[in-house]
Amino acid sequence: MIDKKHIINQNMPLLEALSRINTLAPSPLVLFVVDDEDRMVGTLTDGDSRRALIAGASVNDKAERIMLRNFRYMRSDDISNVIEIRRQKEMKMKLVPILDEERHIIDIINLEKYKTRLPIDAVLMAGGKGERLRPLTEKTPKPLLTVGDKAIIDHNIDRLISYGVQHINVTVNYLHEQIEEHYKEPRNGVKIRTFLEPKFLGTIGSIKFVDSFHNDTILVMNSDLFTNIDYEDFFLHFQQYDAEMSVAAVPYNISIPYGILDLDGRDIKGLLEKPKYNYYANAGIYLIKRQALKEIPEETFFNATDLIEKLIANGKRVIRYPLNGTWIDIGNPQEYQKAQDFVRHLK
Repeated sequence: MIDKKHIINQNMPLLEALSRINTLAPSPLVLFVVDDEDRMVGTLTDGDSRRALIAGASVNDKAERIMLRNFRYMRSDDISNVIEIRRQKEMKMKLVPILDEERHIIDIINLEKYKTRLPIDAVLMAGGKGERLRPLTEKTPKPLLTVGDKAIIDHNIDRLISYGVQHINVTVNYLHEQIEEHYKEPRNGVKIRTFLEPKFLGTIGSIKFVDSFHNDTILVMNSDLFTNIDYEDFFLHFQQYDAEMSVAAVPYNISIPYGILDLDGRDIKGLLEKPKYNYYANAGIYLIKRQALKEIPEETFFNATDLIEKLIANGKRVIRYPLNGTWIDIGNPQEYQKAQDFVRHLK
């Protein structure tokens, strides 16, 4: 539902409009002006109002006399255009109205609150037992263990919401009642849906229990990761290369502190002195075209790596997205402490 506090009629007196503006903080101090048929006709800011009063306007003048008629907006079919939203941000837009063909406001994107509006559905896998973190996970599911002042899974969900993701699902199994209760109420205005897998079905098999999707791109990730991945860049990279699936990957470097022999049987063909090898490791975060999910069997143990191999075998394109930021797989006490230390350092 649109927050109508930013919308006024063109016949509203300036004094009343200023009073409305005064109530908007901490939101951007911008009003969208509509005519009697609710079609957008202009914008009005506190700065516009002050300049008009200095120029001799009356507080009783109607908003239509003072408003800015040359305003920026996006069409309804641009909502999924992440590049256009990025362009609006570069122009220092704070609120972007979304208009239909008749110029009715159908949505408002707050670019101070959200980084963008990604047209994706998200599915977080939260069914694992977290056995390597026992005894912490004996009575608490690993996704609900806290890092800093909130649960591991909430760090991920809050970051998704900050990128404008509006459809977020969580698949649950072990101690599922706690996670279901945790998301009984919406989080930051977004309803988090939970789906129970009757048995552990691997790292992606439970996605078959999600009953509906709203977008053609699905983000799947482990819920127990700690990362600052740029989801907008991840999505644009996926779109650019038109792949069936993209795998976020973290650099993994190996340095061998010895001279390594290059052998042919017992014969030495050369010597590599303290070589370094650079690899990319699977980060457990994926973007997948919705149609590719058909390759996942029903109620069968199936890992994300199985899907990767199946798509490749079928001639589909699977690409790597280099994740160069923070990434911690909270799978053991050492990594859990590492995440805690990282959050403490941020504060």
